[in-house]
Amino acid sequence: MTPLSGFLAVMVFFTAILVAYLTKQFQNENSNYLSINPMKNANTKVKTIEKEKIVAETLNGRFAMIGLIAAVGAYLTTGQIIPGFV
Repeated sequence: MTPLSGFLAVMVFFTAILVAYLTKQFQNENSNYLSINPMKNANTKVKTIEKEKIVAETLNGRFAMIGLIAAVGAYLTTGQIIPGFV
């Protein structure tokens, strides 16, 4: 195993652990938010949002930010947005 492959494997491992931890944390925060702040419209009817939708949108935003950080990191280190793709 080359040093580069070992480094990439370690980075993938840490990323997976971080995503699993953040997913659990966001699920707890979102369930707390739903129980405290139900959405209301102009007629003061309570509108409920499914917990899965909030978790999905939160994770979608987090993964988008991880992708943006990866793109900036690739650009800073190689000068290309997609390294090796001319």
